[in-house]
Amino acid sequence: MDDTPARNALEIRGLRKSFRTGIFGRGPRVHALNGLDLTVPSGTVHALLGPNGAGKTTAVRAVATLMRPDEGSVVVDGVDVLADPGAARKIIGVSGQYAAVDGNLTGFENLRMVGQLYGQSRAEASARARELIADLNLEDAADRPMRTYSGGMRRRLDLAGALINRPSLVILDEPTTGLDPRGRRQMWDVIAEQIAGGATVLLTTQYLEEADALADEITVIDHGTIRAQGSAADLKAATGGSILTVVVAGRTSLKGSPDGDSPEYDSPGDELVASALAGIGVGTPERLGTDETRTGHSKTGESTADAIRWSVPVDSGTRSAVAAVKALDALGIDVVDAAVSTPTLDDVFLTLTGRDTQTRDTSGSARVEDPGTGDTTTGVSRTDDIEISSSRTVFEPVNSGTNGKSDNSAIGSERLRVH
Repeated sequence: MDDTPARNALEIRGLRKSFRTGIFGRGPRVHALNGLDLTVPSGTVHALLGPNGAGKTTAVRAVATLMRPDEGSVVVDGVDVLADPGAARKIIGVSGQYAAVDGNLTGFENLRMVGQLYGQSRAEASARARELIADLNLEDAADRPMRTYSGGMRRRLDLAGALINRPSLVILDEPTTGLDPRGRRQMWDVIAEQIAGGATVLLTTQYLEEADALADEITVIDHGTIRAQGSAADLKAATGGSILTVVVAGRTSLKGSPDGDSPEYDSPGDELVASALAGIGVGTPERLGTDETRTGHSKTGESTADAIRWSVPVDSGTRSAVAAVKALDALGIDVVDAAVSTPTLDDVFLTLTGRDTQTRDTSGSARVEDPGTGDTTTGVSRTDDIEISSSRTVFEPVNSGTNGKSDNSAIGSERLRVH
């Protein structure tokens, strides 16, 4: 049995790059990358996620030998990219934001040309081109001029060009830019098929659902600095967990209330709801106010006043909603609606790039550090005046599925309608 550890497909250490701004480069220097560290194991998909100007494309250009960094090292499948860029180019495939193909050549001719540029013989390049054309469902258009292709077909052809040399690392820089939602999902299917074949992929994207659907690991980057790393499930969990929202009738008869015969939903009633939800959740229940879009009905069938919305953090999904309904019903409180929502990558993105500073907790949970006091608390702070710093959070891998991918079935919300 070979105990030799698997080689990483990509290792980036201390990568820095800055640019001069202004006319003739006389303006202030902008730091695009600030000591970037990144490791991508072979056979995985790693997504770089961040807003415009975060440093994603700068990092990709450095890996692809298209730009030399000011400091740091880049190693692709054991090859030092900075020391031997020629050797590195032979094992890297790149698909940029815009299809790099010749519109006057057919799809087949474009791929054969790319293969020959990689040093393949004409016969070898032709065979590989036909193979990829079949894999990417371009057979019907293979012998048509590329200028007749749709946007989605051009992107698939460009992806084929990135794969023609059987690279150790495939770089996909915004692979679905400019595609409509249908074309984007078709491209995801094509990429997923290549991933299933064992390809190692470095993916940059602004589409949060794209990273969620394709990536084993996600790195959130902003201002050239890593904010967080982990699987989609890890990042979502650290953002704050699930939230149970319960809407109760505004008027009800409350069992156990000091004035239980009164139809008014008064302060004692609020205390009962808060107490019931506190026993189910993992945090403090919050009364969100009236929901004027909903009305409830009492157990006698009479209309109630405006419903009242409550929320509480929970950790058991739909089971929490069921438990809440049972607990409130036992108190004579009419439940109009109950729903459990889970964090999305949108929540992760806004939290990490817009408001909070997170540091690593040795226990594995996310901790928030207030730059002013140095105090840390588990979870994610919602204080608006806390500024983000260059520290980052690393989440330990979790077993989230048999195929190593996060379970996307929990994305969005689970709703339990109560009649």
